Amino acid sequence: MGDKGTLQREVQGWIAGVDEVGRGPLAGPVVAAAVILDPGHPIAGVKDSKQLTPLARERLAALIQAQAVAWALGRAEVEEIEQLNIFWASLLAMERAVAALSEAPSLVLVDGKHCPPAACPVRAVVKGDQKVMAIAAASIVAKVARDAEMVALEKRYPGYGFGTHKGYPTRAHLAALEKLGPCPIHRRSFRAVKEIAFLV
Repeated sequence: MGDKGTLQREVQGWIAGVDEVGRGPLAGPVVAAAVILDPGHPIAGVKDSKQLTPLARERLAALIQAQAVAWALGRAEVEEIEQLNIFWASLLAMERAVAALSEAPSLVLVDGKHCPPAACPVRAVVKGDQKVMAIAAASIVAKVARDAEMVALEKRYPGYGFGTHKGYPTRAHLAALEKLGPCPIHRRSFRAVKEIAFLV
């Protein structure tokens, strides 16, 4: 996968991969992960989290967390998403993930087109979760962490099916919204929630 080896030769120090999960859902936080992999000990099977089954993601997330040089999570809460909008909230979550790393990276590689602020150089990599193993690892860790949180939130806010759809706008989620109205973790600034909240 990707140009990690070339980049490692170019950079003196650690390279962190960063990705976020949760821009599209109608509910819940946006969660980002930053991961520094050991280039001498690659982890087999790491790839874009969207290409993995839930079971494979959980297995790989545990391996990544056990074997990575460093990893950390960052998040932006629903209130911050409402205040900043989802774009800026996503960058804030990524900024927080990088800042929380126990090892300071010399370079941060971020999935997508936009970079969060950091104390070191940052590069955006389009489709980075398919090209850079550290970004793919970050996508896995972030996805597993956010999914687990949404399963827990289903118990706090039953009836919406958060454990199944993780807050994404599925038919079942929209039907539950129409029946029950928004709950405290719904993003009321999102059009689908706003329209239903107006009707309820």
